[in-house]
Amino acid sequence: MAPNDEFIREVDEEYRRDQMAQIWKRYNGIIIAVVVLIVAGVGGWRFWQHTQETRAQEAAARYEEALRLSSEEKGQEAQGAFETVLKEDGATGYAMLARFRLAAELGQQNAENGASAFDALANDASVPPLWKDLARLRAAWLRIDTAEPARLRQAVEPLAAPSNAWRHSARELLGLSGLKAGDMDYAGRWFDQIAADRETPSALRQRLAVYTALVAGGPVQATQ
Repeated sequence: MAPNDEFIREVDEEYRRDQMAQIWKRYNGIIIAVVVLIVAGVGGWRFWQHTQETRAQEAAARYEEALRLSSEEKGQEAQGAFETVLKEDGATGYAMLARFRLAAELGQQNAENGASAFDALANDASVPPLWKDLARLRAAWLRIDTAEPARLRQAVEPLAAPSNAWRHSARELLGLSGLKAGDMDYAGRWFDQIAADRETPSALRQRLAVYTALVAGGPVQATQ
């Protein structure tokens, strides 16, 4: 490197150092404040993440405990545990799961009470459409022995559409409602749709063999 070039480089570096010193002297308070804000912001974000993770873990533990009580057929205790999840974890996804499980627990004790709880979910604007459809279907299953066939079919038939996620269960319910009413043509129509759907679950296909046999046998005639 030529002497002039070296001299110019040293002068340029010295000038930059002087500039930085002047900037620091003039704006050191602002610079420190910005650094503090950045550090505090990062720390706050980390704390928020940790808090959210802790809450999610606690919610999961409460929900798992409620499921355990339900599996042990401790209905009243399970119901109370799901209600605790709703109270403590309303801002998490577990609250939605708990509402569905709580409705199911009520349905085991009294079918209409459970169906009413599912109705409330189906009519709740905060519930996503997919889960509203599930609530309508669960309510219909609980009412299959008591509801008027026409009302039951009106509620469930839209759920049996090819694009609906719950169509398999909806078709099975509609077919069973036809069997219960002795309407074999209606039952057979839905069982045919179950058979034709390539995505029908294997367990439902196994039950379908029994259903089609019942349809082929015709209505059961009551005897004196």
